Parts: sequence; structure tokens; C-alpha cells
Amino acid sequence: MRFGTVRPDVLDQRGPGIGETFTTEDLFVSEISRTRDSGYSLGKMKRREFLQTTIAGGFAGIQIANAQATPAAGSLRGAEASIDDLQTAQSSGKETAVSLTRSFLRRIEELDRRGPALRSVIELNPDALTIARALDAERKLKGARGPLHGMPVLVKDNLDTGDRMLTTAGSLALDGSRASEDAFVVRRLRDAGAVILGKTNLSEWANFRGSRSTSGWSARGGQTHHPYALDRNPSGSSSGSAVAVAAGLCVGAIGTETDGSIVSPAAVCGVVGLKPTVGLLSRTGIIPISQSQDTPGPMTRTVRDAAHMLGALTGIDPRDPASPASEGRFEKDYSRFLDPDGLRGARLGVLRSFFSSNSPGNRPLRAALEALKTGGAELVELHGPYAWDGLGDAEYEVMLFEFKAGLNAYLGSLGPSVAVHSLAEVIAFNERNRPRELIHFGQEHLERAEAKGPLTDPKYLDALAKCRRLARTEGIDALMDQHRLDALVAPAGGPAGKTDWVLGDRGVGGGSSPAAVAGYPNITVPAGDVRGLPVGISFFGRAYSEPVLLRIAYGFERATRARIAPRFLPTLG
Repeated sequence: MRFGTVRPDVLDQRGPGIGETFTTEDLFVSEISRTRDSGYSLGKMKRREFLQTTIAGGFAGIQIANAQATPAAGSLRGAEASIDDLQTAQSSGKETAVSLTRSFLRRIEELDRRGPALRSVIELNPDALTIARALDAERKLKGARGPLHGMPVLVKDNLDTGDRMLTTAGSLALDGSRASEDAFVVRRLRDAGAVILGKTNLSEWANFRGSRSTSGWSARGGQTHHPYALDRNPSGSSSGSAVAVAAGLCVGAIGTETDGSIVSPAAVCGVVGLKPTVGLLSRTGIIPISQSQDTPGPMTRTVRDAAHMLGALTGIDPRDPASPASEGRFEKDYSRFLDPDGLRGARLGVLRSFFSSNSPGNRPLRAALEALKTGGAELVELHGPYAWDGLGDAEYEVMLFEFKAGLNAYLGSLGPSVAVHSLAEVIAFNERNRPRELIHFGQEHLERAEAKGPLTDPKYLDALAKCRRLARTEGIDALMDQHRLDALVAPAGGPAGKTDWVLGDRGVGGGSSPAAVAGYPNITVPAGDVRGLPVGISFFGRAYSEPVLLRIAYGFERATRARIAPRFLPTLG
């Protein structure tokens, strides 16, 4: 399916149908999409034409949180609105997919390009409004497909979209690369009725390039800025997805994680991030790092929204070797597990050694643990040492081997219009384009991966077996069996440190590694703030325990209501 006549009963969301015409709004999006070298840009005339022709207002009758934080923030009433809120607004006729899409595009222009210039969106979909019109026509004829019908969402720029947008992982080496088809999870979003607004910026190559990297920076997209204090770092690698969700530039976004790349930026930017069990969501059509740890996942402002998005993304994909194991273990409606009293009776293991005594996030995290107890959870103190403490360099060794194999396979499938078709060619491209690509940090991870052999190498097989034994059998599974636990609890990260292009990232804490190495699910929820900078808490557990984790996370969210809306401050002062 490529381009064809767009009919409400047979909707292909990849582009305008035969006979469709472009409006001024479409031309506005196309103009953004054509200028890619350092994120999108607009000429003055295009911007002025767009702002004059779009319908004023948007999100009529929906309340906005923190409307006075910045003049630009008031342009989109309902920036904190949930999926359920926006579905109600569409069902009542107060909103349409088109009006929502226009409002989010306007907010992206005002906050992401102008105003605080967050630079969380690397490219916009020139067909977004065409898609929204077809979805509105379908709703009138047949009703909504489900909770995501007409919902504008963003996806990370390492997910293929079989449309006019690029897929580059933020690298200039892939500038011009257009996928021939959607990634499996992108197709699932379209099938659910979502409007793909565009692609989010990310830490280049999903933060697997240099040892002193700066999260949120890519050569193609520039530096993504923290929405609570612009000089702070949003963490990575799903930086743009987290910032876009926090700033109300979309209803939700898709990120990807190998170790911490969903849960860390979600925590630091004050949103919900869900890293599913590896294989629950297909990885087909996603630029890879590690076949044993990679997974896409939803990033939203609420746990309920994350549940809605997760259900839409599931399904068996025979092209992903990890996917068939989820047969009979996934749900299409995870919202049915949400319980306002979800903490009551839960037995939670607190990984005490992750709660640093001198961390600035300690005070809100202590309050979060008290909230868990007040809500009826039983806390079991686990002081360690833990089995995964013995991993050493095994996880990194696995990533190096798998990155080379996976990236070579992905790049080798691309057509002749792309400049690189192997990891070795990416390294050479970066050297040739050092002033643009290697301006802030190097490519040590790429070079070390290139030096590795095939996935039959005993060093790789031994490292992989060690990871699975220490993180799974002797790690998470053993702890949960021994203490009869429903989930484990650890800090997710925060508060954010300042962006530093000289020394690179500074640690923000967090306990993502056990679940990441095991390939088990992990959800992070806002747990408070330090001087206005968010701090998150994570709940993780056994494979395919997403229903349990969502129930606990929802109970915690309802008990604390800790999320605060961003104010887009230049600095904390």
C-alpha cells in the first residue's frame, strides 16, 4: 500500500490520496519538513501565512494547566489534556482530529521552533492534516476505531515511517533515507487511528556513539532543551519524545530503550515512560542497538494514556524473532487493569542501594515511598548486594557485538540513495564530516563495535549468558520469588543536570539496568520535584508483568498527583 485515493472506509495514512489538495497548513508542514540540516526552520512569510490562516483557539472548553507560565503556552488550551479528555471532546463535536492536529502544529511552532526553542521535533509530517481529515470522515461514518482515533502522536527518529519523512537516528549519514514501509509499531499506531505528527529528535544513534556524549544532541536535529529549565539536559536517548510530551506538543510519543533511554528522559522531564518486556512490541523497522535489550515503548503524561498506547502497539510480528514469545501474553486493552486503589495489598521490594543518601532527589523519593505505604503497599527493604552487581562489562560487550550485527543488517537493506550501508561506512562518513558530526564528542562506541566479530563468537555468547543469568534467573526472578514480591522499586532518575558540550552527560541516578539487561518491563512515574526539576520513580518486575506494573503505577499516580507542568524557564536562577 502506497498512495491511493483516501476513503474513510479504507484509510492509508501514508500520504495524500489522488485528488487531494494541499491547504496552507499542509504547505506549512511541508516547508518545515524540507529544511533538515539543523532541525526544521521556517521562512518569515511561511510562518506568518500559517498563523493567519489557521483557526484561532483550539481545544475549546478544555482546561489548561499552568497557562500563565509563558505567553506561548497559552496558545493550546488542553496541553495537559488526556486521551480520554480529547476523545470526549471529539465525540461531543467540540474538537475534531483536524482541529487537534492544527492546535498541536501551532504549539510546536510556538514552543519548539520559536519561544523557548525546545528542538524536540526533528521533522513534521507533511501529510498530517490530510490524515486527520480522513479520520474525521471515518468517525462520522463508522465511529471511532478506539481510544487513539484522531490522536496526534510523535515517534522517535529511529523508527521507519513509510511516508515522506526521513529515518536517520539523528545522523547526517542517513540524511535522505526514506523507508519503504512503516515500522511494525508505527503501522499499529496508524491502524489504531493515530495521526503521526512527525519525528522527535534523539541522542544521535540512540546515544551509542561516543563515550562523552551529550544527551538530546544530534547532528541533524541540534540540541533538545529541557522544558522545565532550558539550560538543563533532558537525558536520553528518547530526549525529544520526553520533551515533546512534557511540553504538550503531542498526546503521546514513542521512544525506544536499550538501557534507560525511555525511563530516564521520562523521569527527568516529568512524564510517564513504559519500557515493555522485550518482544511484547515488535522491533521490526527500528534502527537497532541490541537485539537482546531493544524495545519501543510509550511516553505519555499519565499512566492511563500509557496503557491506551501500549494496547494499540501490541501484536505478533513474525519478522521479529522475539515477538512470537508474546503470543497469549499481551493485551489489547491494558486500561482495564488500572485501579485507583492499586497499591493496596501490593508487596514491593525497595532496592535501597539505588537510593543514594546524598542525592538531591532524595527528599521527594522518601515522600514517594511513604505514599506507597499510605496507599496500602507493603514495602520490603532489599539492601543488596544484588546478583546483577556482578555484570561488570558483560552488558556493554553484548551491545558492541549486537550493534555491529544489527546495524549492518539494517543499513544493508537500504537503497542506493543512502550514503552508508555498513557500520564501517558510518565511521568513515563521520570522519569526513568531522566539523558537523564530531564537533562535540567522538565515536568510540562505533569504533569498538566495528572491531567485534560475529554473533557466534564465544566472547559474545558467554557475555549474553552471563547477562541473562545475573539479571533474570539469579536477579529479578530470584528476588521476587524469595520475597514474594509483586514488583521492585528504584529511583528512575533526576533532577536534571546542565547540558555540557565539553564534559558530556552527568549521571542523574536511576535503576534502569536490571530490567534492561533482563529484558523485563519497567515503568517510571513522576514522583515529585527538586526546585521545579522533576524526579521519577520506577516499578519493574517479571517478564510480561505489564498489567501488574500499570496497576501499581496508576495507584501511585492517583495517590500523589506529583506531575507539574513545565514553565520553560531559561534557568533555575
